[in-house]
Amino acid sequence: MNTAADTNIKMRDILRLYADRRMAKILLLGFISGFPWLLIGSMLALWLKEEGVSRTGIGLFGILFSVYAVNALWAPLVDKIRIPLLHRLFGKRRAWILLMQLVIACALFGMFLLPGAAEYRWWVALFAFMIALASATQDVAIDATRIEMLASVEAHKIGAGSAMATSGWWLGFGGGKVIALPLVEQLQNMGIANAWQAGYLAMIVIVVLSMIAVVVFLRPTEEKEEKEKKEEKEKEEIAETTTTATKDNEPEVIEIVTKPWRLYTEPLRDFITRYTLKPALLLLCFIIFFKIGEAFLGRMSVVFYKEIGFSKSDIALLSGGLGTITVCLFAILGSFFNARYGLLKGIILGGVAMAMTNLLFVLLAYYPEKWLFTIAVVADQFTTSVSTVAFVAFLSQLCDRRHTATHYAALASLGNLSRTVFAASSGVVVDSLQEYTGATADSGLADVWAIFFCLTVLMVLPSLFILRSVYPRIAPIMQGTTTKIL
Repeated sequence: MNTAADTNIKMRDILRLYADRRMAKILLLGFISGFPWLLIGSMLALWLKEEGVSRTGIGLFGILFSVYAVNALWAPLVDKIRIPLLHRLFGKRRAWILLMQLVIACALFGMFLLPGAAEYRWWVALFAFMIALASATQDVAIDATRIEMLASVEAHKIGAGSAMATSGWWLGFGGGKVIALPLVEQLQNMGIANAWQAGYLAMIVIVVLSMIAVVVFLRPTEEKEEKEKKEEKEKEEIAETTTTATKDNEPEVIEIVTKPWRLYTEPLRDFITRYTLKPALLLLCFIIFFKIGEAFLGRMSVVFYKEIGFSKSDIALLSGGLGTITVCLFAILGSFFNARYGLLKGIILGGVAMAMTNLLFVLLAYYPEKWLFTIAVVADQFTTSVSTVAFVAFLSQLCDRRHTATHYAALASLGNLSRTVFAASSGVVVDSLQEYTGATADSGLADVWAIFFCLTVLMVLPSLFILRSVYPRIAPIMQGTTTKIL
């Protein structure tokens, strides 16, 4: 039986993990990963909304996020290709992150040059796609860096690392709202016609600061630098001896050089071998469907807030500022809960609670009061934190350290599939419900949003049943007692 004292000791043990300076680096990586979602998510949705683009059109812009669902296709290339000059100066991972940050900055400058969003929507889509593609590519390097920061023998720190990654992501996405949206609103109040474009230009400052932080604070340790130099030397030696390889190793070396598809087939084969076919397929189904309800809600949330009467400052303060603070605090609580009771209970409880808190948005549709908005945001971020920390830790544990970047990119891509491709139809769902009910902007709109949010509640349930059925088979792997299903 666990006593309160035991709980306090364990809580102190969990909090002590955050004293590791690597956790601050993981927080920074999370920020860099989350910030682009603000640029092509909330900011873009509100800009399009204010220029008269329909909910269906705004929702379809979510297709841009589909690159996050397929970045596993080029993850092996990010693992292998060296960026000229940047690789030599900053190392493999930082070189990719810095290059993609530069691409994002160029795309933001392109947004600044556009006269408008509705009339030039194809140009908006192009620059948004550049941001999404660069962001999805840097995520491969970011996730690999995060996982590799913690050694395989430090499984007890994975939950804390996941909490910091989650907090950092929300600092980039939600915290960015606190800066971007009030800035645009203030520019509009000053009578500046191209306020949104100026807002995008201002976001370049944050990108530049992020690049500086990567250079200054993400320096590899001396041990890691020595390891990378040793690996580079070994690769050069292998390349030099390929043509004179002995009969014992010649077939393997030649096969790697002449059959590049092995970069993809080997990680897949190892994943299936590790979990066996049926559990592997069930795990993939769980990953695909777990976040679908949250994705539908998230894609339409700022449109919903705007339509029920909240200003950009309200959205920034409550959804962005307060929401980000609660995520960061609750992410740490989530890491404690998952360490205390296990990933299975953390994911299932978080998933159920995450779905149930969507019902608060049903009430908000009928009673658009700030106090209820505040409660809905805090409750939603609490349950999202607990479930996301468990989900990230779960994916990290599923990875084979021999294929870190490829495995995590592939699994995260499946998770992003529901947040991108599927959620692109969220606007179509809302518009269809409005057409079916005959609601107008002045009457019945609350019913439309209420039905929509009820649908998001039901979307998470299938994934939880799938996880409950497969978890007993993979529990030993999650606990670190074995490396594959026996």
